[in-house]
Amino acid sequence: MPTDDLPSATGHAVARLREQALAEATRPFRARGIKMRRCAACMLPPERCICALRPQLVAGVSFCLLMHRLEPLKPTNTGRLIAECLADTRAYVWSRTEPDQGLLDLLQDPQWQPLLVFPGEYAADGQAVCHQIEAAEGKRPLLIIIDATWNQARKMVRMSPWLRALPLLHVQPQQVSRYRLRRSCQAEHLCTAEVAVACLELAGEQDAASGLDDYFDTFNSAYHMARLNRPLADTPAQQRLRARNAGSG
Repeated sequence: MPTDDLPSATGHAVARLREQALAEATRPFRARGIKMRRCAACMLPPERCICALRPQLVAGVSFCLLMHRLEPLKPTNTGRLIAECLADTRAYVWSRTEPDQGLLDLLQDPQWQPLLVFPGEYAADGQAVCHQIEAAEGKRPLLIIIDATWNQARKMVRMSPWLRALPLLHVQPQQVSRYRLRRSCQAEHLCTAEVAVACLELAGEQDAASGLDDYFDTFNSAYHMARLNRPLADTPAQQRLRARNAGSG
């Protein structure tokens, strides 16, 4: 059951999935560092909590996270950072046999232009691949990001015909991943938050991209230093977040 005993997480989409998963669990989820006392929102030790630095961002595109069932429970998950910063982010747990009806309805809602964010080389026969974020008049882009390990993500897409029917948005990363909390076999594989930052940049939403990138950088560094039991130095990303929040207040 829950290992954190601080106030409950904020009510964003990933937090709700986490709370639901904990309520339905028949045995504890044993993540690395399970004995660590954590802030239930940012998942860092209380003395390293970064919640005060969290920016509230707006953008002309929206995100929908399709999560492997274990991701909402992982303290290292970065999809949560997207939902924390962009309030209209949606999140669903993936199922091969019983996809969430709310998700299927969302994909059919005429107000949205859904795009599956995934490398173009994995497109199915006849699946449209685009390199720009475009939407028909009156539609808002809905960017669907698979939140899972790379091997899990490939299986999730391959086993979901309803995802294969969506246009595929190929995002070309401009730099290698900075994510230090999990191992990846290839440096060009971005974590979920980094993918969202790249999408925001592609959409021309530079302010939101910068804010989310700074919050990701702060989380990434703070969590890594907590593992090493070392103090976190004040970073340019933290300074920008404080200035942003002071300006919005």
